[in-house]
Amino acid sequence: VGCDRSKSLVDICGEKHFQAFVCDALSVPIRSGSCDACISIAVIHHFSTAERRLATIRELTRLLRPGGTALIYVWAMEQEYKNQKSKYLKEKSGSKNKDKEMNTGTAQRPLSDQGPDNSSQDSAWSDQLLNDLKDESCGAKPVADFRLPVHTNRTSFHSQDLLVPWHLKGGTKKKEGSVDTVLVSGGSKESQELSPVFHRYYHVFCEGELEAVCRSLDCVRVQKSYYDQGNWCVVLEKL
Repeated sequence: VGCDRSKSLVDICGEKHFQAFVCDALSVPIRSGSCDACISIAVIHHFSTAERRLATIRELTRLLRPGGTALIYVWAMEQEYKNQKSKYLKEKSGSKNKDKEMNTGTAQRPLSDQGPDNSSQDSAWSDQLLNDLKDESCGAKPVADFRLPVHTNRTSFHSQDLLVPWHLKGGTKKKEGSVDTVLVSGGSKESQELSPVFHRYYHVFCEGELEAVCRSLDCVRVQKSYYDQGNWCVVLEKL
């Protein structure tokens, strides 16, 4: 059974005859202890405070039966690890991957190539965010005020808390509200149109950070912690 915040992605699952429903990762409508295993891929890094990220992991473990396991993937601050660049950094613009880059605002997917939905991701944060930034331990630059830096796709991260541009595929000829727009080139005049750019909030994790958050929960044991293509990953066991 799958769940996602995006109704559009859930509808795609339904078309493929998979069981899926729309829900909030902080409150999953499944009874406690009913799952043998849970997977959270590229979700937790979208929560804007340490408290909400911890609450999401706690909710994930609530679903597990004793002895059940969970796999968590989050985007890593370290896109170059042990002298090796991640696939994210290697895919530069101006190549056959240009279209893929224009439509990437998500973490490296280990299980599929699905992209984000076509709606904007709310970029909510609180006073606690600034306190979190003061405690950074991996060389990230702190944010001086509430204006988060906007990340340049396919480059290294310089802040743990940032906005990642998402270029809406297809686009629209009309500017909507405060949404930024860019001109998509190529083809005939009819195909050249303004494409809205949405900004999705990310908290990229430093080495050891995800594991430390998981270890703060008494109900689980960290079986494994590892790096995989620009992601920090843990495998948990419910006690």
